[in-house]
Amino acid sequence: MSNYAQAARQALAEAMRADPRVLALGEDVGRGGIFGQYQGLQQEFGAARIIDTPISEACIMGAAVGMALTGLRPVVQMRVADFALCAIDEIVNQAAKNRYMFGGQGRVPLVARLPIGIWSASAAQHSQSLEAWFAHIPGLVVVAPATPADNYALLAAAIACDDPVIYMEHKELWSLSGELPPQCSAMLGTARLARPGTDLTLVTWSKLVHTAVEVAAQAAQQGISVEVIDLRTIWPWDRDLVLASAARTGRMLVAHEAVQAGGFGAEIAATVAEELGIPVKRVGAPRIPVGYARTLEDVARISAEKLLQAVLDFVRGDGRKRSMA
Repeated sequence: MSNYAQAARQALAEAMRADPRVLALGEDVGRGGIFGQYQGLQQEFGAARIIDTPISEACIMGAAVGMALTGLRPVVQMRVADFALCAIDEIVNQAAKNRYMFGGQGRVPLVARLPIGIWSASAAQHSQSLEAWFAHIPGLVVVAPATPADNYALLAAAIACDDPVIYMEHKELWSLSGELPPQCSAMLGTARLARPGTDLTLVTWSKLVHTAVEVAAQAAQQGISVEVIDLRTIWPWDRDLVLASAARTGRMLVAHEAVQAGGFGAEIAATVAEELGIPVKRVGAPRIPVGYARTLEDVARISAEKLLQAVLDFVRGDGRKRSMA
């Protein structure tokens, strides 16, 4: 058993042992990182490979881009995704575009770890889910692991990728425990079937996967069979698995913790509607800053109760509910 933080630490340590070009840099990584995801690594690999940096996101990311262009494979810690906005030029105009602008002569094989999601009692500047921003940028790969096994396997795949990867771990999953199967591996761009079903396809990612599986179990008690897909990679996303599932069930609901307006769920919903012509719906957060007070924070959260109600309304409302297999 490993927790989410330990799984990622193991993947990074194995990559660093196997390849001297792999290193990590960021604020407080030498002390283990604010979520413990680098614990003990500086003691093993030294301060030249687990590099503590000044509090300057633009400096950290700019240095990492330069490292990548000269042949290293940096893993960049931005503490939380909200702070990465201070390094947006280095990510969007430098890392993402270099391979294209220089005809493939330069590659930027870096991994930028940008923890996303609501962080309890941390308020508006520490609780954002910005995956749609980065999915919009050509040249970036965007990953959002939901389980310890995937945090191990997908981080290993991200480090091996020759393009810049925006790696978005959830701020409230670090202590989540789970099995790491032998030979645990994953391919970028491949989703995971988290629960089979026949009446509705529910597509989601990151922490909300666990809520979706819980909701699917509750819906089953009311005679509704929900298929849950954990997207895992936001870009490229697994169109084949999502379309095949939605074609079988005849309905698709996409849910994400990010603000619904302009969220990546709209891309998935539009694709399924265009390709299959079936009913599609979305569940996302209201377009408000996340409040500090728990009552305000709860307004922005996608709870199991909210998601279950959306499932029930969708299936019962269109008059096409099927019997469970």
